Amino acid sequence: MTNDEKLLQMDNDKVNAESVTAPTKKPYDLEERTALFGEAVIRFTRRLPRDVITMPLIGQLVRSGTSVGANYCEADDSVSKKDFRHRISICKKEARETKFWLRMMATATPESKSEGRILWQETKELHLIFSAIWRRRKS
Repeated sequence: MTNDEKLLQMDNDKVNAESVTAPTKKPYDLEERTALFGEAVIRFTRRLPRDVITMPLIGQLVRSGTSVGANYCEADDSVSKKDFRHRISICKKEARETKFWLRMMATATPESKSEGRILWQETKELHLIFSAIWRRRKS
């Protein structure tokens, strides 16, 4: 293999690695992690087939999946402990709702099940993180 072929292969490997749905090394910054999750949901839904069943599911999935990060940003800028806890509870609810929509999507489009499972695992972890934060923060 020539040097040019090796460079081309490295570029292809990089592109393939970037197209993976969920990062293998998860950031500690929760704002970044939730943003990456929302982006992954958008990429996932763009590849789904469009029909009378999937269209409403896609809309719901995009709304709940991107709402997790948006609500975390709101929580991060909250003005009181009570406000923070309330907004974290919304993050928790949106993460749980996203798990539900991913399950429905797996039923509607069985061919997307393996990719959806990766997203489902990430939203499960986010839900557990927000649940722990919510339990530890008193009003």
